[in-house]
Amino acid sequence: MSEDELIARVSQAGQKVVGTKQTLKALEKGEAVMVLLARDAEEKISAPVAALAENKGVKVHYIETMSELGKICGIKVKAAAAAIIEF
Repeated sequence: MSEDELIARVSQAGQKVVGTKQTLKALEKGEAVMVLLARDAEEKISAPVAALAENKGVKVHYIETMSELGKICGIKVKAAAAAIIEF
């Protein structure tokens, strides 16, 4: 999937959560179908999310910056992680 296709899918997602805590909760509950992580997020923030996603078999897509991830998710602040619950 190209980055443009990814951005379009995330922007049009029916339900998503934004933020590390909410992303971890969605993964733990088995609700997340896709996870997005910002490449410039601190390792101590992104590593647990990536590990849990891998453990749960959920695909992780990386976005270059936290600012870009926030914008893609429709918020005006930076985001380190997000999860798509439903497309």
